[in-house]
Amino acid sequence: MEKQTFKFEVTDTFSGEANYCWRREHEFQAHSLHGALCMLSRREGLNFRSVGCDRYDAKGACICASLLEQD
Repeated sequence: MEKQTFKFEVTDTFSGEANYCWRREHEFQAHSLHGALCMLSRREGLNFRSVGCDRYDAKGACICASLLEQD
């Protein structure tokens, strides 16, 4: 199985919506989306959970991640 590129953006939230007061981008090479999310969680030091529509919320923090691009 060939690795794919996954690009994410991580930002803060306000009232449950992405706020963009600050923003970070990450790019990972992984075999699956789950593998890329594990890498993102390790790099950010947070545990991200899917909430649908390519959005992932950090458990216990007002931070979300969005999948920007998948090759």
